[in-house]
Amino acid sequence: MTDLVSHIVLFILAGIGMAFVPLLIGWFVRPNLPTAEKDSIYECGEPTIGSSYIQFDLRYYTVALLFIIFDVEVAFFYPWASVYGGAMQLADTRIKPTDPARVQLSEKLLNITPGTLDASQAISAETALQLGYAGLIDIAVFFVVLLVGFAYVWKRGDLDWVRAYQNPGPVEDAAA
Repeated sequence: MTDLVSHIVLFILAGIGMAFVPLLIGWFVRPNLPTAEKDSIYECGEPTIGSSYIQFDLRYYTVALLFIIFDVEVAFFYPWASVYGGAMQLADTRIKPTDPARVQLSEKLLNITPGTLDASQAISAETALQLGYAGLIDIAVFFVVLLVGFAYVWKRGDLDWVRAYQNPGPVEDAAA
């Protein structure tokens, strides 16, 4: 038990060291030359004008949230492809039912310990084809939902930086 505790303490100390050693090195090595320009507030490449307590344009947040949502949802395509790609390999009729490759792919797809499945228990080509079609329909529905959401956001105008108003009111002359 003490060996486990010593490993945990060593791991924690190494993590703390990896966080603080570069900070300490930077503190000793970097020059300390403050200027008015370096001390000025810098935000998004624009100089600050006025108070920070103003109403900020929400389009920046909307576009950022939409990017995160669609980026994360597209990231689901990789696990789907890795799982159902094995199913489509099993659907290949050129691989014989007694072939060790079919047994190996079946064990991988079923997440079974290698060597525990025999050739009679391997997934058949017909079953693998049905599984592949089910996976294709599944990802197609997922992708259609993504496209409907994207079309809705696009139609609503949330992707436009400058929104056009449908019926702008009359412009009154300031001189009058």
